[in-house]
Amino acid sequence: MNKVIKTANRVLIGTMLLSCPFLASSEQSKEELFNGTFSGSLEMATDYVFRGESETGDGDIPAIKGSFTWTHENGVYAGVFGATNKFESTPDIRAVLAPYIGKFGTFGDSDISYNIFVFHYTYPGVEDMDYTELWMKVAKDFGPVKIELEVTPTLNDWFGVDGWSGINYAVHPSKTFDNGIKLSGSIGYQELSGEGAEGWAHWNLGISKNVYGLNVDVRYHDSDVDSSHKVYGSEQGQRIFDERFVFSVSKSF
Repeated sequence: MNKVIKTANRVLIGTMLLSCPFLASSEQSKEELFNGTFSGSLEMATDYVFRGESETGDGDIPAIKGSFTWTHENGVYAGVFGATNKFESTPDIRAVLAPYIGKFGTFGDSDISYNIFVFHYTYPGVEDMDYTELWMKVAKDFGPVKIELEVTPTLNDWFGVDGWSGINYAVHPSKTFDNGIKLSGSIGYQELSGEGAEGWAHWNLGISKNVYGLNVDVRYHDSDVDSSHKVYGSEQGQRIFDERFVFSVSKSF
């Protein structure tokens, strides 16, 4: 058990350290390699909520996320994401490490943008729980409001559960005001199929603003998971899906 925790912590810390060179100088993030540039991000929050679910055992452990990305001038990119994780049903999990590769751009001369990427979730020290999703997003500005549509299917067994598959459907509207405050939200449905599986609706709404180079965000999260839910109907399951406010501070480099 201690070995698993140490391994997960080393992976998470290593991911964060990959971004640390960008702390030294913003010029470093502009350096090119194979016609691409590097970027990174770090975030600390009161919780890490993913599709309505607390990924830190309802705030039992610190919520820390980091990423490191190489982006080619033609929109192709690749990187790695790391975050703290805690699930009561699988206590050996303490972190998630996710390599990804994708492509963004616009459809011809239109103002409709797209972002398509493969995201592979791995849980260091835990076997048979890794899985992969294909994220597909399109976005368009409608006057002052931006609307982004997302369809994200799994490419193999969801969370390693034999025969389970999922598709997340979501709409992400946002608006940035003249004073720099951004209002954004999301409403979606995580479809889950397979023996004993059941999907759930999830939503969030929050405001954010750049303050002295840091992005400060306050967000409300909720879902429709209750005691009748086949997968998360237990007392613990409902606890991690309870409504909650999350405060986060992040920095991109």
